[in-house]
Amino acid sequence: MEQRSERNHIRVRKNTIIMERILFAIGTRPEIIKTAPVIIACRKDKRYTVKVCFTGQHKAMAMQMIDEFGIKIDYDLRLMKPQQSLNYLASATLAKINAVYDDFCPELVFVQGDTTTAFCAALAAFYKEIKVAHIEAGLRTYDKHHPYPEEVNRQMVSRLADFHFAPTKSAKSNLVAEGIKPSLITITGNTVIDALLYTKTHKKYFTNKILEGLPKNKKVILVTAHRRESFGGPLKDVCTALKALVKNNKDIFIVYPVHLNPKVLKPVHSLLGKEKNILLIPPLGYSDFILLMDKAYCILTDSGGVQEEAPSLGKPVLILRDKTERPEVVRAGCAKIVGRNPARIIKYAQKLLRSKKFYRSLSMKKNPVGDGRAAARIKKKIDSV
Repeated sequence: MEQRSERNHIRVRKNTIIMERILFAIGTRPEIIKTAPVIIACRKDKRYTVKVCFTGQHKAMAMQMIDEFGIKIDYDLRLMKPQQSLNYLASATLAKINAVYDDFCPELVFVQGDTTTAFCAALAAFYKEIKVAHIEAGLRTYDKHHPYPEEVNRQMVSRLADFHFAPTKSAKSNLVAEGIKPSLITITGNTVIDALLYTKTHKKYFTNKILEGLPKNKKVILVTAHRRESFGGPLKDVCTALKALVKNNKDIFIVYPVHLNPKVLKPVHSLLGKEKNILLIPPLGYSDFILLMDKAYCILTDSGGVQEEAPSLGKPVLILRDKTERPEVVRAGCAKIVGRNPARIIKYAQKLLRSKKFYRSLSMKKNPVGDGRAAARIKKKIDSV
């Protein structure tokens, strides 16, 4: 016998949820990259009606990824405002995504990672008694200010989710320690590796003409630094280190795709805009970014995704943070945490540039976070529900 609940619009057959209408809630560039392989896998299966809701938490940067992966957006909440606060973003997401749930009546909502979009979409689904699936579940630093606000977001999503797709054994262990039933957790690997390997196979040339002119006689160092906890003094310290590196090493060329947030864009251009061997460019499309990573000698980053991607390309990573929720990468010897102290950044960057032994120690490892089959494992679990 089949019926539809008037209270929460969820179809039920013999007290079992029927997963036929699936909604993916996305809002930022990393979410799109990491969710795209799962969206594509589910949309190929005619048993499912799949729709995508884009909150617009990152507008311009996210649209690059949407176009690159060919994702059809069914609901665009258009939340982005200049200088938007987290309070505004959270309240607006809750209000607007509620209307999406009423319109589409999904039985399952997928969220990814640790953004405000992920937390609010999960909370709104919980209020509607809609099942929540969490991609990249279980990452932790257990310091609510590092990264901020992501650490708290992902912990709260774990309290709300019904299906936990953990990228690693360590992530599963975190969830079990927090009281999540092991039967609700599936170790999948990280979907970003699915996206990376697909892109590396199918994209061979830069679409951004600026990157075609990278010097061939210099070691290219890729830099990304954009996290909220880096705003202000820490970001200035990173820029100080970069200036010193190009001054003391004539054989390097730094490429820094600069985040569009004014708290990153303005100080970085002010401090580094006139440096001869530092190229500041707008955020790149995913395929161009992967190709740039592949051509780079090494990477300095505060990005979580880059920590996961770089080992698959054999690129050493210096993490511009005090803590990481990807400890597997550090334990595997694929990356080293250096923080944002200029002297420490310079010390280990110089070591990568001058010590072949140290360089090999951070570049010749198997990626501990994924093998490119995460999306298939996620879909297999959903198919079996």
